[in-house]
Amino acid sequence: MEKINAVITGIGGYVPDYVLNNEELSRMVDTNDEWIMTRVGIKERRILTEEGLGTSYMARKAAKQLLKKTGVDPDTIDALIVATSTADYKFPSTASIVLGKLGLKNAFAFDMWSACCGFLYTLDTAASMIQSGKYKKIIVIGADKMSSVVDYKDRSTCALFGDGAAAVLVEATTEDVGLKDSYFRTDGHGLPFLHLKAGGSVCPPSHFTVDHRLHYLYQEGRTVFRYAVTSMSNDCALIAERNNLNKDNIRFVVPHQANIRIIEAVAKRLDLPMDQVMVNIEHFGNTSAATIPLALWEYENKLKKGDNLIFTAFGAGFVHGASYFKWGYDGDKFSEAK
Repeated sequence: MEKINAVITGIGGYVPDYVLNNEELSRMVDTNDEWIMTRVGIKERRILTEEGLGTSYMARKAAKQLLKKTGVDPDTIDALIVATSTADYKFPSTASIVLGKLGLKNAFAFDMWSACCGFLYTLDTAASMIQSGKYKKIIVIGADKMSSVVDYKDRSTCALFGDGAAAVLVEATTEDVGLKDSYFRTDGHGLPFLHLKAGGSVCPPSHFTVDHRLHYLYQEGRTVFRYAVTSMSNDCALIAERNNLNKDNIRFVVPHQANIRIIEAVAKRLDLPMDQVMVNIEHFGNTSAATIPLALWEYENKLKKGDNLIFTAFGAGFVHGASYFKWGYDGDKFSEAK
């Protein structure tokens, strides 16, 4: 019996129309373009400003583009998983809302909460579901409306984040493509350094939590930066070493887009030139679980069947890891559908 693997067969993406650039941000808080670009490499970010629209809206737009591009029959989708930290509601799941809007009749849906590693972990989960032989087609979406949890009075964090979503179709294959290896770990001591304090069962919403602005994310930047550089660099190096990957056979590293200095450190550790690293942080910022699939969406037409890719991410928890994917199709075949 041939071995079943899981491969990405298409990508859809969506970012809001509204662009919040550094010049406008400097009128909201004490910052400037030079300060932001020097420290994190972000020039602008997309913001979902329409009232009443949340993460599910962006996820649905990305998934609809995916279905249109690939031409897949929606009734053949077995599952839909949304990786997010900014769900529309505590319940029901954002994935269930997206599934309902798309009209998927034969699928089940659930959310994955793994912060900025959400897409990476969800992709591995979907691959395992397919490798089991029980499922054949799964939609995986990374989507976050980070503007909903950003304090635009906090100079240290408000420049970092943006909104967006991207979806991939993961299918069964017997070809030598798809997920080849992964390495994931969690350092459970990250709570004090990166969190959103209020709104959960430990600290439910109250007048106090609102008055003290506890419904916005908090980050101790230096600590997070140090952990992210070390973890992502080490994880990529481990994946590369055990799969005999190097600068000569790696087509792209696809890193979480949190800080250009973190991305450059990962490239340096692998001895890779930056033209072998997917980077879109300058115009999208950190969209949390959406950063990796949005990068794939933008770079899709540069990808060829058989290309070696390393995905890597780091997020609140502290969660981190890396995956090795052998790409499954020539991306330029979808170029006219974007």
